[in-house]
Amino acid sequence: MDHTAASCARAFTALADAHARISEELGAALSASCGLAVNEFEVLVRLGDAPPPGLRVKELAPAVRLTQPSLSRLVARLAGQGLVTRAGAPDDGRGVLVTLAPAGRAALDRAVPVQVRVVRELLLDRLTPEEQDLLARALARIAER
Repeated sequence: MDHTAASCARAFTALADAHARISEELGAALSASCGLAVNEFEVLVRLGDAPPPGLRVKELAPAVRLTQPSLSRLVARLAGQGLVTRAGAPDDGRGVLVTLAPAGRAALDRAVPVQVRVVRELLLDRLTPEEQDLLARALARIAER
């Protein structure tokens, strides 16, 4: 394996390992303290940041990384728990508009400190402020579409 291929493999393995560790720890912490799965938390975060009147299910899909049917089932489950509301999109009879319900806001308010704690412990506290900034900028660039 040449130097470039070896560097690529090391970078990918490190990223995959870090993501797996943080996701696993975050999932366990959210489940234990808030009763939320990581994907549920991700939907609530995206809806919490969304401007009124909310987001269409298809707008959530790129952020949550689930198939359309899986995401629709997740949103239905969250609606059944009273965490989100679903309504027909006003400009499209086929679209579904999802908004954060008051109970969803409360769940998000309980979950965010858990997420912050896990990310700090497993990621940010291990880096200098300069490394944190570099990581954030690099990952934002990678995530751009």
